Amino acid sequence: MTTYGARRPGVIRTALLWLVIIGATAWLVFPFYWAIITSLKPPGVILTKPSLIPFLQFKPTFYNWQMEFTQRWREISRALSNSVIISAGATLVSITLGTLAGYGLARFRFTGRMQNKDLTLWFLSQRFLPPMVTVIPFFLVIKAVGLLDTRLALVLVNTTFTIPFSVLIMRDVFKELPEEMEESAWVDGASHFQSFWYIALPLAAPAMAAAAVICFAFSWNEFIFALFLTLKAAQPITVVIAGVEHTQGIQFWFVATRLLFAIIPPTLLALTAQRYIVRGLTFGAVKG
Repeated sequence: MTTYGARRPGVIRTALLWLVIIGATAWLVFPFYWAIITSLKPPGVILTKPSLIPFLQFKPTFYNWQMEFTQRWREISRALSNSVIISAGATLVSITLGTLAGYGLARFRFTGRMQNKDLTLWFLSQRFLPPMVTVIPFFLVIKAVGLLDTRLALVLVNTTFTIPFSVLIMRDVFKELPEEMEESAWVDGASHFQSFWYIALPLAAPAMAAAAVICFAFSWNEFIFALFLTLKAAQPITVVIAGVEHTQGIQFWFVATRLLFAIIPPTLLALTAQRYIVRGLTFGAVKG
């Protein structure tokens, strides 16, 4: 009886833990499940009755996918290519500038009114600045320089809001790297740039990959600036998804298909860079 009583609390805790895990997993997976089954539903079923179980509550059909690949594929492919180019461009600029800025904040000491702590807080403030506050100023500037409805405009704007991630991540990574490794290179005649390029940068590559995935994800999901700064030619997939409607309301079946189209590129990127993401985000977590 004593042994059974001692084991019972552990069994209850394990069961509760599994219930929490299963509930959290179902909560995270349900949006994907909804998108998949909605993309396979006939429009009449979506508009008339709720249904979640295929073959039992409705008969699946590929009509929605056929419509996307035949009549709407040109619009979708253009939006996907815009999203890839904009996100990749913003990520490249953010990682390039963020790595240099992070290295400078980690290795050099700035004096005067703007010290290292102040510069770090300034970069961080760019992330906390509400994007809606800057929409009108960005619109006026982009229109004045003739970049309205261009990919370059969205690359520049997205860089503004993603660069804090790369700066802060790379700053912490370079601070964890021992300076003695670079100092030994200086003794051998290497310059500051050579020690950065050949020693610090290769060691920080996993963290760069993690920061790049984060910047890419935020740029890929950006909607506010894409809505206001594009008309048609440079619209990314987020705007195209939001524009699926007609006189009778929102076409949820096309929202589902385009949502699945939009999930594929970032998912493939995350899976490809998975091991680098883990190494980069855990860099310096254990010392010894």
